[in-house]
Amino acid sequence: MDAAKRGERAGGIFVALSYRDYRLLWIGLLVSNVGTWMQYTATGFYVARLAGSPHAAALDLGWLGAARALAVLICSPPAGVAADRIPRRRILFVANLAMALAALAMAVLLSADRLTMPWLVVLSAVNSAAQAFDSPARQSWMPILVAREHVGSAIGLNSVAFNAPAVVGPALAAGLIATAGLPASFYANALATLAVVAAVALMRPAPPSDRARDPIAKAITEGIRFLLSHRVLRGVVAVFALTALTARSYAALLPALVVSALGGGPGMLGAAASAVGIGGFAGALVTAYLGRYRRRGWAWLVTGGVMSAGVASLAIVRNVWILLPVLFTIGAATLAFVGLTNTLIQLLAPETVRGRAVAVYTMIALGFVPGGALLVGALAAVIGLDLAFACAGCLCVIALAAVWRRERRLHAV
Repeated sequence: MDAAKRGERAGGIFVALSYRDYRLLWIGLLVSNVGTWMQYTATGFYVARLAGSPHAAALDLGWLGAARALAVLICSPPAGVAADRIPRRRILFVANLAMALAALAMAVLLSADRLTMPWLVVLSAVNSAAQAFDSPARQSWMPILVAREHVGSAIGLNSVAFNAPAVVGPALAAGLIATAGLPASFYANALATLAVVAAVALMRPAPPSDRARDPIAKAITEGIRFLLSHRVLRGVVAVFALTALTARSYAALLPALVVSALGGGPGMLGAAASAVGIGGFAGALVTAYLGRYRRRGWAWLVTGGVMSAGVASLAIVRNVWILLPVLFTIGAATLAFVGLTNTLIQLLAPETVRGRAVAVYTMIALGFVPGGALLVGALAAVIGLDLAFACAGCLCVIALAAVWRRERRLHAV
């Protein structure tokens, strides 16, 4: 009997894959994100190698992150309205096609030895703008593609589709950099992104959730007002924003730590990124599991605390054999924290404003993190990378404790 129950629970983690359209989208994301992680690793190595020093690398990575952040901040509010009012299938098709073309442009310019920092900034901004439209449409579609009680499974598996490729993507990028050169990773990403385009083409069309035609500014305001007035979500979103601006920027600054501070090459950077990815894979499974049960608020607090403390500990880690398990732990806690935040928003937001609520989540997740990389990168250029990590992590621990103490309703979610 106990074994049967365990089997039922284990199967529940993957129950969202029993829905045809969700399964198609998930497979497309799985393939596409292998290329995403390859390009992400290759870009970080390229920028860090050009910079030459830890401080300069941190600052250059921060500027690149700022370009991505600005694109997301500008595009996310109208993207949320679009997700509620335009067929999501159409949005995903156009957005992913744009991402594939941006990756192809980077590859061509790099092959011609003309991928300067300005070009990299512009094309990264284009890619992020497309992601800003992709994310709310895709995320707010999940409660429609699967039964509401399986939303936690769908969100967790969505994270798996992003982080399982992180186990192999950085390693593949390291191999391609050594054998075929840097452009190969960008070409691979352009091809892999078309998997989502193909998956969306095979999915059944679905009508938009909100047929209202109020002005866009009013619609955006309604979504923000909903989050600010919700007793649980306002605290959750506030801490999520703070962690995005501080602790979660560690991933963008990882090349500065590994390549510049520790003197590592593409192999060590690939291993570090893979450690984060493997941890993220574990965290995604935790999200899928915990999304089916109560006490999500408590799990949100614990995973956020572990993530923040882990980032603070990067200030004192100087051995790669210690760094890798620390990065695994941070990656697992981060993805569980992000996934649980997403789950809380999806479950507590009504369908008519879900796209806009998720757009705020996307704006923070995709826009604030790169902006935080510039913030922490600039701080690191002044006080050093070690102290910047310590400040970011400790600040988030304090904020989590404060919100948990104030928002009592979060304890019961």
